Amino acid sequence: MATSPRVMLLLFILIIYMVAAPPPAKAVITCDTVYDGVKPCLNYVLFGGIVSTDCCNGLESVIASATTIADHQSTCSCIKSLASQATDDELSRAASIPGQCGATIPFEISPNVDCSKVK
Repeated sequence: MATSPRVMLLLFILIIYMVAAPPPAKAVITCDTVYDGVKPCLNYVLFGGIVSTDCCNGLESVIASATTIADHQSTCSCIKSLASQATDDELSRAASIPGQCGATIPFEISPNVDCSKVK
């Protein structure tokens, strides 16, 4: 099965963010941790369908890893970076994941969220 150019572009952007976007000071969680956790959600975000158990487990892992305000803000910044590259449909699907997984995150999945206000 051939990989579409759009998927390749999104994966390339993801790799760039993993290498170039350090988390804020004092945060224990890194964008690598966040991206590894939400990577199983990529298929759902891009194409829709059903949110996989692996996606929900990855999200739960990220939530469990983010234990401080700095971690929450760092996680928010990582997700915000991904959201800024998404189409409206992809963003809508991404924003629906916590609810579909029965998870609560302390910020909105949006390219416009102010991560400095996340607690």
